[in-house]
Amino acid sequence: MAVIIVATAFPAPEHREEVIAAFEAAIGKVHAEEDGCELYALHEGPDGRLVMIEKYASDDAVAAHRAGTGLAALREALGGKLAAPTDLQVLAAHPAGSPVKGAL
Repeated sequence: MAVIIVATAFPAPEHREEVIAAFEAAIGKVHAEEDGCELYALHEGPDGRLVMIEKYASDDAVAAHRAGTGLAALREALGGKLAAPTDLQVLAAHPAGSPVKGAL
């Protein structure tokens, strides 16, 4: 079963562009290097928060992501640039309704 992760980061205002650039660099690495990653997409909230929506094929794929170079580089690049700790939610799909619309 797929694993969904929602990671919310709160950039410090003075580091906002650096934080976005760090996420964009990580996206490129994750997309290129992690076969078990089905979705790794950055979104922005109206209050400036950055929300990464992630989908992995399995727990093994999540483990590979956690050990991968993309996430390691992102962690390093974000050091001291966030206004609050990153909120990380690991979720299991609860499909309902249409198979296409009822789950990521």
